[in-house]
Amino acid sequence: MVVTLLGPGPTPAVAMLTRSLRADLGVMISASHNPYADNGVKLFGPDGFKLSDAVEAEIEAHVDNGVALADAAELGRARRLDDAAGRYVEFVKATFPRGLRLDGLKIVVDCANGAAYKVAPAVLWELGAEVVAVGCDPDGFNINAACGATHAEALQSAVVAHGAELGIALDGDADRVILVDGQGRVVDGDQVMGVIARGLARDGLLAGGGVVATVMSNLGLERFLAGIGLKLARTKVGDRYVIEHMRAHGYNLGGEQSGHVILADHATTGDGLVAALQVLAELVKAERPLAEIAAVFAPFPQLLRNVRYSNGSVSPLDAERVKRAIEAGAAAMGTNGRVLIRKSGTEPVIRVMAEGADESLVRRVVEDICGAIEMAAR
Repeated sequence: MVVTLLGPGPTPAVAMLTRSLRADLGVMISASHNPYADNGVKLFGPDGFKLSDAVEAEIEAHVDNGVALADAAELGRARRLDDAAGRYVEFVKATFPRGLRLDGLKIVVDCANGAAYKVAPAVLWELGAEVVAVGCDPDGFNINAACGATHAEALQSAVVAHGAELGIALDGDADRVILVDGQGRVVDGDQVMGVIARGLARDGLLAGGGVVATVMSNLGLERFLAGIGLKLARTKVGDRYVIEHMRAHGYNLGGEQSGHVILADHATTGDGLVAALQVLAELVKAERPLAEIAAVFAPFPQLLRNVRYSNGSVSPLDAERVKRAIEAGAAAMGTNGRVLIRKSGTEPVIRVMAEGADESLVRRVVEDICGAIEMAAR
């Protein structure tokens, strides 16, 4: 067995290089968007796509049952690919339309003290931008610590303080992105997908007739897409489910509100930097600020609360009072909103979300359902 060492580098770089190097497996060790103590492993197949749930479960079963270790003489060797970062930089730049540059734009990029701390500023600088880099001093412990896509406050402050046109926040492994306009306002994954979808549709490049997103994406995105003749297909929460639906039904754009954006014409997984460049291309073409081009829809008020319960044999969702509260909430929201209730797959938590045109009604519906769940969980 030969192991090729790439890091540090973004998750999408591992996916791209796994395919480019014709490797049998790609392995990313990262805390993703979490604190350093939550380091985990992401696995990619030879095609650059994440392994399926079934294959991952099979691998976990082998680990749980004890993995047979090879003899020392059969372990193989390891080598480092010294130009891995450079290959990824060139790959990302190639997704930006030829003939366009970022000259005259001051951009703050927050790399979350994570994997893109070198490559992200390099890409933007090589395309002509004036770059202010923050969150680019990883020490092994500060990944995602009050910075990056999950803590946009740091970027918002930096954009305003530096008088920048916009900011780009990646998470620790750079597979998600959040943007900030010149006034310090956040542009989330739904708005990013809206901007990109409109541009691709205009140029005749949007496949599948719409966008794939999860059940968490804002109703405003769905209404916006419908208004320009596009559809929104929804999946379970998780970028792997988005990608599976895209591949099965021929879409080339999908993602999550959290900032995972998958552009299948360029990448096999979410790539925060590639997604950011597609928005920047729209900005340069329109010669308008991000605040204008990203205002594709007014998000519906959306409220999400988590209710923890004792992990017994009976779920609070089976209680009649909870069922009645959910039905009443859905009826109250009517056609101008929706209610979404789901159990976490990793902890004894029920997630209650409502969105609609009336913010006070959204709040009341969530409070009523959460109250019923808390009573049933006692």
